[in-house]
Amino acid sequence: MPSSAADIPGPGLMPVGSSSSSVIHRAFLGSVNPTDTESDPTAERLLDAAFDLFCRLGIQRTPMEKVAKNAGVTRVTLYRKFATKDALVDEVVLREFRRYFDQFRTDIPAAQTVAERVVVGFVGSLRAVASNPLISGMADSESSMLIESMIGDDGLLLSVVQQFVAAQLRREQLAGNISEDLDIEIVAEMMVRISASFLTVPSRVVDITDDAQLADIARRFLVPMLDPPR
Repeated sequence: MPSSAADIPGPGLMPVGSSSSSVIHRAFLGSVNPTDTESDPTAERLLDAAFDLFCRLGIQRTPMEKVAKNAGVTRVTLYRKFATKDALVDEVVLREFRRYFDQFRTDIPAAQTVAERVVVGFVGSLRAVASNPLISGMADSESSMLIESMIGDDGLLLSVVQQFVAAQLRREQLAGNISEDLDIEIVAEMMVRISASFLTVPSRVVDITDDAQLADIARRFLVPMLDPPR
């Protein structure tokens, strides 16, 4: 389900200020409409240092001073690049989301059918979280922070992702790959909520690091959603 700028919810749907939903929106835009801006080696070094510490110590237990020391720069330099810790956290998370969406855009075109694209999207999204030491670490040690990122702002983050998935399904519908009778909004909502539940509540039945098991789940339970009830 290839994405385009038209698939991205408009800025008017985003809250003002820093939030998980605005970060994921920026990641969408950065992946879909990459810019050729010159990289900032110092900022990248700080992001790398912060990512390392966040993974090892946790976001809440990592002071800004330690980030500066880990990057080999002064506190003045750190605060010149990132005025607050929230701004630094946003940029670290933004970079991880952008990497996921870049990979999503690489993986999806290889799938030949809409069913395969649903499977690839589901497996890829859970794999990206399970294999990411920052996000998986949040799930293990800072689960309240991860859950809050999912349901905060009256569920706006889930709503943003739901709109993204719905846009992909709508493209498939317009291409004649799925029935025009399919309730796109409900199907996208269910797919996103199923994925979110695996990310926020550990399962004793499903191993989200097992691609084969996830693919089987997607084929058995998500793909059938593409067929409207008779």
